[in-house]
Amino acid sequence: MKLLVTGGAGFIGSAVVRLAVARGHEVVNLDALTYAACLDNVAPVADSPLYAFEQADIRDRAALDRVFATHRPDAVMHLAAESHVDRSIDGPGDFIETNITGTYNMLEAARAYWVGQGQPAGFRFHHISTDEVFGSLPADPSVQFTEDTPYDPRSPYSASKASSDHLVRAWHETYGLPVVLTNCSNNYGPYHFPEKLIPVVILNALAGKPLPIYGKGDNIRDWLFVEDHADALLLVVEKGELGRSYNIGGENERTNLELVRTLCTILDGKRPKAEGSYADQITFVTDRPGHDARYAIDPTRIREELGWRPSVTVEEGLEKTVDWYLDNEAWWRPLLSRKGVGERLGTGQKENAE
Repeated sequence: MKLLVTGGAGFIGSAVVRLAVARGHEVVNLDALTYAACLDNVAPVADSPLYAFEQADIRDRAALDRVFATHRPDAVMHLAAESHVDRSIDGPGDFIETNITGTYNMLEAARAYWVGQGQPAGFRFHHISTDEVFGSLPADPSVQFTEDTPYDPRSPYSASKASSDHLVRAWHETYGLPVVLTNCSNNYGPYHFPEKLIPVVILNALAGKPLPIYGKGDNIRDWLFVEDHADALLLVVEKGELGRSYNIGGENERTNLELVRTLCTILDGKRPKAEGSYADQITFVTDRPGHDARYAIDPTRIREELGWRPSVTVEEGLEKTVDWYLDNEAWWRPLLSRKGVGERLGTGQKENAE
């Protein structure tokens, strides 16, 4: 299968690219190379004859048409998106343009290509989204997001992803475009851009800096190891039922405080401080606006219909992640100078002035 992967130089996208090439798929990586992208993420497969790279922006319809015509993919895996909630609070415009208008462009380019090819039965447009479109859950562990949970986005980021989900479903219902959708829980693992919670904690701990936790640290997330996610995404694009959505979760709920304490314990064992524990660096900071209390995925559909389950617990995945960051300073060190990294974002006080 030849896959067109948008956002393939990003965190999740690059995991998909690496795994797809390893499994013998041809992969075309389409990425605009914005601030969170890094071609080093796909360096392990960059020399493979199965891999090709196209620098293009999903907001550029002409570029998308050219890529489809040149590479003639069998399926699209659409991951390109602005994804940082805090940045969406400070500057929502980029999220509207990329996540909504960009997805519209991808749908129209894919539809034109699909029609032009005679509507091949095997073609798929796989839209990759987030559980944040469902809003916030109560603490009750019996309540989880299902594929039928009503949408209730609370941030500019989640609203933009909800909008893109609706567009994809509309293009399926109106034009017959063969689509599948997935909504995932919080990802973590190797190559995670150092502005998200887990890499921030690891790198701040090593640098002797405060480990910032919003509010009281009691927000709950379901944590999904990125390589498990990539495995699930490839399964869905190959075997998912057309027009259907699948929730992908790690079955690993933790409060943010529990997660950070676990990371500190792992670091204490692997890179001990001269005195005390890395947990001594934990610092509680003012919460961000509209911070959802809890996300949790009910993975019944993907487990029963496609036979997928995560392969690691969050403790196992965090240990793999810490090992990777300890071994790959040459990857993360240059990224610390990129715009916004290391700054407090998401206060709602900054203007979208770029």
